[in-house]
Amino acid sequence: MKKYFIIVSLLTLGCVQLRAQADREKIQTVEDVCRAYPETVKSLFEALNPDYPGLEKVKTACREGKLPEACKYLLDYYGKSKRIVPKEKLPPISQRTNAAADTILRDTYTFQEVKGTVPRLPNGHLKWTHNGPKDDIEWAWALNRHYPVRDLLLAYAETGNPDYVRYIDSFVKSWIICSWPYPAAKSNTAMWRGLEVSFREKVWDSVFYELWNTGQISQATQILILAALPSHAHYARNFHAGGNWLTMEMSGLATVAGAWPEFREAPQWMDYSVGTMVAGMKEQVYPDGVQTELTSSYHQVALSNFNLFAGLCKASGISLPEYYRRTVKDMWNYLAWTIRPDGFGLLNNDADLVYNRGPILEAAGKYRCPEWTYIASNGADGTKPDTGPSCFFLWAGHLISRSGYDSQAHWSFFDIGPWGSGHQHNDKLHLSVSAYGRDLLIDAGRFAYRGEVAQKFRAYATGSQGHNLILVDGKGQDRGTAVATAPVNGKDFLIAENFDYGSGTFDRFADTEGSFSHTRSVMYIRNRFWIVADRLKTDRPRRIETLWHWHPACKVSILNNGSAASGNEYGNLTIIPVGEQPWETELITGQEDPVQGWYSRVYNTYEPNTTSVFSTNLAADDLFVWLLYPSGKSAPAGIEATILSKRDDSVSIRISEPGTGEWIIRLPFLNREDIEYTFTVEN
Repeated sequence: MKKYFIIVSLLTLGCVQLRAQADREKIQTVEDVCRAYPETVKSLFEALNPDYPGLEKVKTACREGKLPEACKYLLDYYGKSKRIVPKEKLPPISQRTNAAADTILRDTYTFQEVKGTVPRLPNGHLKWTHNGPKDDIEWAWALNRHYPVRDLLLAYAETGNPDYVRYIDSFVKSWIICSWPYPAAKSNTAMWRGLEVSFREKVWDSVFYELWNTGQISQATQILILAALPSHAHYARNFHAGGNWLTMEMSGLATVAGAWPEFREAPQWMDYSVGTMVAGMKEQVYPDGVQTELTSSYHQVALSNFNLFAGLCKASGISLPEYYRRTVKDMWNYLAWTIRPDGFGLLNNDADLVYNRGPILEAAGKYRCPEWTYIASNGADGTKPDTGPSCFFLWAGHLISRSGYDSQAHWSFFDIGPWGSGHQHNDKLHLSVSAYGRDLLIDAGRFAYRGEVAQKFRAYATGSQGHNLILVDGKGQDRGTAVATAPVNGKDFLIAENFDYGSGTFDRFADTEGSFSHTRSVMYIRNRFWIVADRLKTDRPRRIETLWHWHPACKVSILNNGSAASGNEYGNLTIIPVGEQPWETELITGQEDPVQGWYSRVYNTYEPNTTSVFSTNLAADDLFVWLLYPSGKSAPAGIEATILSKRDDSVSIRISEPGTGEWIIRLPFLNREDIEYTFTVEN
């Protein structure tokens, strides 16, 4: 069968490549390639459509067995492509340099905040399986994604330095030669995995067309790229994954089909990618526009590839269903409404802290959504939304509370949704808080997936102990429901003029005997404070720890009244335990055994932060209440909070603030219809 010809021919050249690797730098022309790798060149022409318009001379030369001539005709054909960047649009040639790019020229790369030098093998090739200084295959995967090529493309556009293009030429050529034989099987190796395949396909598109007229990409590399594309398309077509990986792999396959339609199977590649991408979107994006992994960074990965795919289809004259465009817009809507006042997105599950302001403002213009502009610009531009300032995403179960849209606004994220279809943490009912331009209560972050950092911190990152939750007898939550089959119950949330309400429950705890459930209700009183009520149900006595994780920049102390408070110059929070419960309070910073009090802003980075731990004994069912009071400087003196009554379905609280007034609130569990809210202004 045709789709297997690549496998046979490339297996044949395994014994051929070794003698030519030492001379890789001498392989520059089509004659060099044909002499060193004849089977590779034959496989290329077998993969092309000989009847494609413009390839007539190529077809004739192939029929006559004149491989070098066929290669030259093929390159002549591509040299006339409209995709080629004209010489006059290339940067002027110069010897200007870029420090980061010059480091790459020394085979030294920085991936995921880790810098390392890749050794050269005796034959001169890079060691493509090198895991970096921390022995993390994620580092090797980054290398094989051609991240250095991407960086050098940017550096060349900035400087016009041909040294950067010459390095790209050698890098790509070396990778292709070392990649043989193509395994034609699903793989998890450094060189052959679906994500890396997809990244290379997109990078090679730029190398092939954008650098054609630089004169620094050799004929050999151009032919080798063409020869390597069918195996990449074959991998993406036959061994792709699902979730956000699918979006990357299908956009890669569509890149090959759209950029090189001369391949025999290009139409089938494009048809398959369209059908699979649309079906994948329906499977992995909830009706509220949130990707089912429920991880902000991976939501963005999927969104960027859905966007890229739409552009590829448009360029190829392919129409996507209206559902596709609407879903992409809904995904942008989620990012716009969850953005924090400082312009960063959510830090949740396996997300990094990503600055979203620029992309959201760009999307707002594209989709003509001036309300996104207003949110992302802190009200400086655009149109104020008719709803809000808070929002709730029905399927994701994400409640975003705000006092407004300005840079100093109160903001919080409360999670009452499903666990997530990938990259999950055991963190249901977690609450993050920021105010006055400062992060206050945070998610610990993701740390790393593999290597030394992961060995030390990964369990902490994914476990409840890295979140603002409750531990039961020292144990945290277990796995939850991965994907929702219905939206959150309408009784579990409410956005009103004066307050927001959310309530959720979780009853799966790891390695915990008997039954235990945690129901948390959060009410944000707009412009004032948060109330958190935790209802705990148990069939036996327990030891309970309530955790509050602070941003590393916060200076935290325990006050005489048992509250935990930050003492920053500006932007503070006081956590006040309400009621008569005797709490044992401890501040933990940078503890290693067990791990507690650490924060990871982005992958492979970490630093100590402070965790306030409130511990107590739980004899039977009970509920606890917390008042989270934000303030610009120190909290106003004289704030009083009292529990008026406890019931199984609710708790009633009185909060008084001198000079402001008094609130009487009935805060229910899982039933917004039972909310009672009154505020009396102090005379």
